[in-house]
Amino acid sequence: MNNTKAIARNINRSERTLWRLMLAMAFTLSLSPTNKAECQDIHFSQIDINPILFNPAYSGFFDGTGRFGLAYRNQWASVSKAFQTVAATAEMSLARRRYYRDGLNLGMILYSDRAGTLHYGTTAGNIILSYYKALGSSNNNFVSLALESSFGQAGFNTSDIEMQDPSDKLENTSANFISIGGGVAWFYQPNDEVYLKLGLSARNINKPDISYLELRDAFIERKMSLYARLEYRAWSNVSLLPLVACMIQNNYREILFGGDVKYYLSEASHQTLIASAGIHYRWRDAALVELALEYNAFIFALTYDANLSKLTPASKSIGSFELGIVYRMIKNKKVNRKAMPCPII
Repeated sequence: MNNTKAIARNINRSERTLWRLMLAMAFTLSLSPTNKAECQDIHFSQIDINPILFNPAYSGFFDGTGRFGLAYRNQWASVSKAFQTVAATAEMSLARRRYYRDGLNLGMILYSDRAGTLHYGTTAGNIILSYYKALGSSNNNFVSLALESSFGQAGFNTSDIEMQDPSDKLENTSANFISIGGGVAWFYQPNDEVYLKLGLSARNINKPDISYLELRDAFIERKMSLYARLEYRAWSNVSLLPLVACMIQNNYREILFGGDVKYYLSEASHQTLIASAGIHYRWRDAALVELALEYNAFIFALTYDANLSKLTPASKSIGSFELGIVYRMIKNKKVNRKAMPCPII
């Protein structure tokens, strides 16, 4: 009888160990940058609506003294327990020096994403300190540098899992991490018809550890992002905006290209009303359609990603919906279209 109980205890112990190992392997695979369902980095398609989500060096480049944004993304809605990401951003000017033609800005990002039955995801807060400097006296050529630090927690919830032994619980279901990053951006507007924006950013430079179950083998990989956007005022009230962007994270590559058309409905002193529409293609992954409306200090945007990847059979080509809202603190209630989209000095 005692031998039978001992064997039973060993079996239960083996089952628990195997379950923990399988769970850890699942998490490690889900975090791999080669997997499209990776959760270590937030992902938004609306690069220009809330640009500091893409590059911290874009912090501070806007008309007014402050900018606040909200973003929501629901990915693969046809799949049970789809990815959901929410982010809030805030940017404020700390100092401006007219004589030196430069300025210092503070940016903040709060975000949370969840997916799957275990509600695995990340909650984090980013702090950005950026500095911009005019490269000449014409006020049409700027460079911006930024440093970023992120404090977050990655974890999961086992409350929805039915255990054979209810008393069996995982001791560690979350991991805290600190991540550092930075970015550089260049803005150039030689005249009222042409505006060029280039950017390069690096995040997770220190490859923060988010291992579970004492495995010490799961890390947030470094991520590099490149960006180029041109705005050309082709007609008095119409602009064309081609776009190219690339994101690299370990073995994962994402290439995005496309274009937008912006129509200036009103640029009166008391009202600014601009509508835009764009079509982008994420190489071997998705086709994107974006609609945006700018009314005075507000920007509203809606983006839909149609899935074209190997996950099409499972997702039924239903990709993701993304909503974005941005508010800028503009003293004159009118965006200055004749100047750089940054604090004019």
